[in-house]
Amino acid sequence: MLTEKQMLAIAERFIRRIVDENIEPMLYDDIIKKPYGNIYSFNSKETILTGNFNKTLVGAGPFLVENRTGRVVGFGTAGRLEDYLKAYENGTLVTALDTYWYPDEDRFDYK
Repeated sequence: MLTEKQMLAIAERFIRRIVDENIEPMLYDDIIKKPYGNIYSFNSKETILTGNFNKTLVGAGPFLVENRTGRVVGFGTAGRLEDYLKAYENGTLVTALDTYWYPDEDRFDYK
């Protein structure tokens, strides 16, 4: 099982990995803790610190860092987080080629 600190480090690596290098991403403080991992949300640092929504990151959906594997599971922005979590929990999450990110290998996959 990963520690909170290890999961946070993976979350920070992930957002730096997926956001343009000219934009500084930042995690929100409100982390949702589940038995299987933590769910994080993020945006541009400028939006979070100043409230300037002109600098909001498009498609910055919440994501899960699994506490057993460190795998990141990206959730979409089209639906409610509760629905994505329910689908994840019951094994019916619809996947895309970049739904999962494996930090040890720095690769995305659909499974």
